[in-house]
Amino acid sequence: MLTTMNTSCRLILILLLTSLLLFGLTGCRGSNPTGTNQGANSGSSVSSPSPQTQFERDLQYVRNGSFTYIFIFSRKDGKVLDKEDGAFLRKNAPQVVDMVTTDGGKKAIAGTNFNLELGNMELLKSRFVVEDYSGK
Repeated sequence: MLTTMNTSCRLILILLLTSLLLFGLTGCRGSNPTGTNQGANSGSSVSSPSPQTQFERDLQYVRNGSFTYIFIFSRKDGKVLDKEDGAFLRKNAPQVVDMVTTDGGKKAIAGTNFNLELGNMELLKSRFVVEDYSGK
């Protein structure tokens, strides 16, 4: 009786291990543990996203602040923003919560929940090129 029980247990264990092994080989076809491109054999190509520019990363940083309005300020002559430009922006756009300089200091990305059109936007436009990135 003991030998038939051991034989039965062994048979069940072998069947269980065999089914687990088969499931492991066929049940996970959707995953790709090796990291190889399975679509390469079918002629399809997978393109990797191009790296973001510094401007795009900085814009995303300000967007992550969940601001209602995002404006880009740059000098009309295309030069780098200097201390006087920064002071002018702080004085005439005090509602700006977050400001990041980008593009080698040539642009400032400003995030605010206040519509600057209701404030000093005309004064700001007299000195800077202003681009509205709100909702873009």
